Amino acid sequence: MKKNSFYLLVGCIALALLALFWYSVEIHNPFVIETAFILAILAIWYARKNVTDLIDDERSAKINEQAIVRTFQVFWVLFCAFSIGAVMQILYVPTFPREFPMVRPPEALGPRMMGYFQLGMLCLMIFLYVGFRVYYARKYGDWETDEE
Repeated sequence: MKKNSFYLLVGCIALALLALFWYSVEIHNPFVIETAFILAILAIWYARKNVTDLIDDERSAKINEQAIVRTFQVFWVLFCAFSIGAVMQILYVPTFPREFPMVRPPEALGPRMMGYFQLGMLCLMIFLYVGFRVYYARKYGDWETDEE
């Protein structure tokens, strides 16, 4: 397995964990997500052992550094913008109408869904990293042929 395929696998496992977390909350059984998390860590560990192109040289370190920096630059903007909106919804205090009843607009994203959205954004961070890693690997010539 190639490095980028491994990272994509980790992202897919994270999305599956997100779905299992939702299911676990719906059925009110934390044992489902706890067991799934432990099994996911074991699967990632096993997959990591089977990565064939692990080379730790200066070019690989530079590619990882650039991919990580760009991922965090994009992600913190998205996460901060979402968090500001979430805080505004949480801190909303209804005002009492003086002359006519005020109607609060319907919530597009309720407090319960905010946690799911944040977990989804964490999964997005993994995919952003893979995308930037592929970009910088091509830019710095980490491989000559296309991945799997």
